[in-house]
Amino acid sequence: MQHKTYLALAISAAVMLSGCSKEPENPKTTQTAVSETTSKESTSQLTQNPFFKEWNTPFGSPPFSEIKTADFLPAFEKSMADHKKEIDAITQSEYAPTFDNTIAAMELAGASLTRVSRVFFNLTGTESNDEMQALQRKVSPMLTRHNNEIRMNEALFKRVAHVYNNRDAANLTPEQTRLLNRLYDSFVRTGANLTQEQRAELASINERISELSTQFGQNSLNDSRAFTLVLEESDLDGLSQAQRDAAAAAAKARDLPGKYVITLNRASVEPFLQFSSRRDLREKAFKGWANRGDNDNEFDNKATIAEMVSLRAKRAQLLGYKNHSEYVLSNAMASSPATAMDLLLKVWQPAIKKAEQERTWIKEQMAAEGVEHELAAWDWRYYAEKVRKAKFDLDQGEIAEYFELENMLEAKFYVAQQLFGLKFIERTDIPVYNEVVRVWEVQDKAGNAIGLFFGDYYARATKRSGAWMSAFRTQQKLAGDVKPIIINNMNLNKPAEGEKTLMSYSDAVTLFHEFGHALHGLLSNVTYPTLAGTSVPRDWVEFPAQLYEHFIAQPEMLEKFARHYKTNESMPKALIERIKQASTFNQGFATIEFTASALVDMAYHQLTEVKDLDVRAFENDVLSKYGKPDEIIMRHRSTHFGHIFAGGYSSAYYAYMWSEILDADGFDAFLEKKNIFDPETAEKLYHFIYSRGDTLDYFEAYEGFRGRKPTTDALLRNRGLN
Repeated sequence: MQHKTYLALAISAAVMLSGCSKEPENPKTTQTAVSETTSKESTSQLTQNPFFKEWNTPFGSPPFSEIKTADFLPAFEKSMADHKKEIDAITQSEYAPTFDNTIAAMELAGASLTRVSRVFFNLTGTESNDEMQALQRKVSPMLTRHNNEIRMNEALFKRVAHVYNNRDAANLTPEQTRLLNRLYDSFVRTGANLTQEQRAELASINERISELSTQFGQNSLNDSRAFTLVLEESDLDGLSQAQRDAAAAAAKARDLPGKYVITLNRASVEPFLQFSSRRDLREKAFKGWANRGDNDNEFDNKATIAEMVSLRAKRAQLLGYKNHSEYVLSNAMASSPATAMDLLLKVWQPAIKKAEQERTWIKEQMAAEGVEHELAAWDWRYYAEKVRKAKFDLDQGEIAEYFELENMLEAKFYVAQQLFGLKFIERTDIPVYNEVVRVWEVQDKAGNAIGLFFGDYYARATKRSGAWMSAFRTQQKLAGDVKPIIINNMNLNKPAEGEKTLMSYSDAVTLFHEFGHALHGLLSNVTYPTLAGTSVPRDWVEFPAQLYEHFIAQPEMLEKFARHYKTNESMPKALIERIKQASTFNQGFATIEFTASALVDMAYHQLTEVKDLDVRAFENDVLSKYGKPDEIIMRHRSTHFGHIFAGGYSSAYYAYMWSEILDADGFDAFLEKKNIFDPETAEKLYHFIYSRGDTLDYFEAYEGFRGRKPTTDALLRNRGLN
């Protein structure tokens, strides 16, 4: 989330962080009580609200123990009112519009609203409960209305347009020009040029989409945590001891002593699908996982999707675009739906061919074992794991014993130190919102503090699924030397007390990925908050994160940090070599999983008219047209596809693949130097990518780092699709 005039993305990011819970037993009572308190609250009482006090904490981090749920609504109401007054002061100025008195002033406006929003929406994603969810449903449309009022303020846009139209004579810096162009464009894209009647319609659409996004996220979380697969010890055949321990810990957390529980968190269900020899239980787990939000119950998301897709199409057309996809991509690197689709289809056919080969291997394995049933979606991971072991002598359970959380934290910090000279010093005096959260002070090579890094790595019932990076504060220089406060979230299984946290190799890659995002926020070195850190298009924001993933895969990193959780011995070189040899195994499956989701995303958002949308049939129709294998489903089925229906990736899920072109080609810059920490390449990476925010054209930034335009060669090679 960005603050002030960039509140539109604040809301989008806020929704992306949303969690959900059951309806409060008496939500009316809860909300009425808060509202009555607000209406009666005197000025002196309001000053006791922690959001309107100075935070005398290290780095001005949020004082979580002082913040109560009842504080949020009055804080939102007052900070929105204050923001409106600040905007009014700009529009009512007697002086002619200039960059400083209009654009810079807008950047500084709304600081208190930003502070409240960042804390609230980070907590709804990690510490969700009935009261917070009821409040989220109330606050999200309030924020949308507030943002609409600003973006559709004719007097404000008139001043912005004046500065924009006179920009050539204003002697602006490149960063100021970039900000002005972006701000002007954002006003136009949110309806500034519409008639009054059209703006009212757009405001109504935006508010409803905000409500639906919140509803979608809450439904997804509710439906996910309503499912548990409770097992007896006799049901655990095939699972490693670490997996059994994690399942036992999940059962204990649910007050089921002596039992074992598989949840729909990816870190729990995927290993179960890989290793459990109980096909009947794999089927139950798989169907629970695949059907999140699609169970025809109170948490069903199909109607929500249909309405949201329809509203997005109407909004795009109101703004002069053919469809939502055209609207989104006109402001991205890809620039058009045709360009994004071209990329997806370039990898789709090679992936289909690769998956056909993988399916043949799996069926041969099944035949060798005398299996008579047909290959189903809940069988693929299980038999693929057997093929992996047979062909490469590679056991994912064995690999996981070398990926222990503490070592992986050390590894990702080590890479940041080697590349950028950073130091990470753990602090225990920084307030946290949950006892499992850890905090590090980040220092540059000269020992100067550049920010704080929070790590929240464990799954819990109050936390939404997935992994993500967010911020309690972003870097800027306009309001002083403001240090960023960045957070990474994951959903690892919390081990039994006293046991170490083991993760899959995939989890380790995700850990590095999210830390790449974190560094993008921590290393930001810009003046204006709207341009800071990760505030860039979706098909650029993933590049720094995905590039960082490559480091954990390097043999020298594995040898140094992949150490056995019991013996502390380094991963044997022979095992490292087998991992390298198997690196493209099952990539047909993985590529189809991802690309299928991206193709459905694009299909939804290229619709120009939406009537009687049947979500299940739509998915099937789209993917049947492209020849998707029956045994492979979308990585994210529509009804739990939070990226596009509760986050900021609508018509942009392709961005991960787009960024993979950049990261694969970009990491080759280090490999070509035969030094994965080559200082000259690392300096370019910092200067053109991690520190730049949105201050430089993305193609120019990439060429500045790489010395040339990117090619798809490395992507196809890394996925084994060439």
